[in-house]
Amino acid sequence: MRFLMFVVDDPDLAGTADASAVPWVEDATVKRVRLEGDRLRPVSDATTLWPKDGGGTFVSDGPFAETKEQICGYDLLECADLDEAVEVAAKHPMAKLGAIELRPVWQ
Repeated sequence: MRFLMFVVDDPDLAGTADASAVPWVEDATVKRVRLEGDRLRPVSDATTLWPKDGGGTFVSDGPFAETKEQICGYDLLECADLDEAVEVAAKHPMAKLGAIELRPVWQ
């Protein structure tokens, strides 16, 4: 079962990570289930597309919502079930400093 893991940053907690922790991607369980992932450029680089009244698409700079928490990365996991995905996601440093959102991928 595949899960898309959104890594959410809380700027109020920036700089509080434990630098001595083993990198998340080096954990044996993570290596086994992580298919891909990466950091994202800052939300100031985002582009949002909206439907226009009467047809077409409206394109705007930046995010669609004003919030301090922003998605800063993603990982695609291949896990046996939600319990395994939660176990892997809970090891990520942002699980203590921001938030992790897991979403099953339609297959």
